[in-house]
Amino acid sequence: MDKKYTTTSGIEIKNVYTTAPKNEELPGQFPFTRGIQKDMYRGRLWTMRQYAGFSTAEESNKRYHYLLAQGTMGLSVAFDLPTQIGYDSDDEMAEGEVGKVGVAIDSLKDIEILFDGITLQQITTSMTINATASILLAMYIALAKKQGADLKQISGTIQNDILKEYAARGTYIYPPKPSMRIITDIFEYCSKELPKWNTISISGYHIREAGSTAVQELAFTLANGKAYLNAALQKGLDINVFAKRLSFFFNCHNNFFEEIAKFRAARRMWANITKNLGATDEKAMMLRFHTQTGGSTLTAQQPLNNVIRVSNQALAAVLGGTQSLHTNGYDEALSLPTEAAAKIALRTQQVIAFESGVTDTVDPLAGSYFIETLTDEIEAAATIYIDKIDVMGGSVNAIENGYIQQEIANASYEYQKEVENGERIIVGVNKFTQKEESFDEVFNIDESIRTIQIEKLKKLKAERNNEAVANALLNLKNAADGNENLMPFILLAVEEYATLGEIANCLREVFGEY
Repeated sequence: MDKKYTTTSGIEIKNVYTTAPKNEELPGQFPFTRGIQKDMYRGRLWTMRQYAGFSTAEESNKRYHYLLAQGTMGLSVAFDLPTQIGYDSDDEMAEGEVGKVGVAIDSLKDIEILFDGITLQQITTSMTINATASILLAMYIALAKKQGADLKQISGTIQNDILKEYAARGTYIYPPKPSMRIITDIFEYCSKELPKWNTISISGYHIREAGSTAVQELAFTLANGKAYLNAALQKGLDINVFAKRLSFFFNCHNNFFEEIAKFRAARRMWANITKNLGATDEKAMMLRFHTQTGGSTLTAQQPLNNVIRVSNQALAAVLGGTQSLHTNGYDEALSLPTEAAAKIALRTQQVIAFESGVTDTVDPLAGSYFIETLTDEIEAAATIYIDKIDVMGGSVNAIENGYIQQEIANASYEYQKEVENGERIIVGVNKFTQKEESFDEVFNIDESIRTIQIEKLKKLKAERNNEAVANALLNLKNAADGNENLMPFILLAVEEYATLGEIANCLREVFGEY
């Protein structure tokens, strides 16, 4: 029987492609299949943004200064689990998790330390935060104000994508509807106060990490994007204004050509989605995205093989036209990345940018029979999913009835089965294995971090104006009970040094937990 070749999404790969779909389109023109800028990386390279954050704000601040000194172009903050789900470090729910998978942030004091010696107006910062995104953004704004920054010039991104949390990742606090309210409040507030801030990074990354195929990642991400567009339109916001500040966050896995075609299809599909919902400004139709190489593709076995995997994935992201890129450390299947691993990850991007020649022309693979056909096929397969979700009434309904979660689980199960029965080869795992080589340098986070954070909280609560904090929290609660925009109330509470947990609990009282 002839072997059948397919992409990871099951799209059949022909032996040879003789004609490509006719495509006269140019880069920088609707529907942007070939890239959102006419000169792409000739005009400006992607932002090399290394994701980092661990332990205390003091320790993470040292890593940021290290990365900036190595030539990183933007910061990307990882927060610990308690910060992501609205608990202070002294909460019993935080035990064993403080500072582990990211930095612990309990109040504006921690943000002041985190960015010590860094001028916010001179860098862009991406924050991977969702349920508590409004609070962390308020802390960032409060620090920018203290630094005397012009808020109209502050730029960066909050992930703020709660729908994929319900579907794939799990760090939500409130039910979907109040969560969507907070998100659209952020859209509205930033369109007036922080016009350069990306108010959401609609994330396929975690959908893929949970086990989806490339097609599912694309479909579910764009379906979620559509839900945010509709929620903002219902609030009366102008799509030509708020859609310019939406960005996307995709994963890049090992199947080189499938990933490139996925990015090209994503741009074209989003341009048509926004146009159909009434966008007339081309900038509101452009899909701008950050890419991270695939964490779930990294192996604890023979970890140095991950250097090659990450290089392959990074090159695909660049050929696919990404606006910013994080490359994973080779040791991430074992621990948080060491400084050495973070440096080689950054150097990977720099070698691609300055030595490979792939930045010299725009969309170098355009016109390839294979790439053009695959782009069309991925678009067609993803559109089937989006149409199904539309029939259900959109992403929120599809998530509430478990459809998206079930599709991801099924794909994940199929993939695992293929690895276990040897149909899918993972080098060093189910083929070309060896007795484990020793790997000495692993990054560990000390349990004492929680004690340090608890002491900081005690000191903060003794020194701040507790009456002003109580007033700010009461005003926030009343606003949540009504329908005012919550951002100004959260900002006032943050500036009085109310803690993250106090603000989240105040909203829990009104919205409940999901």
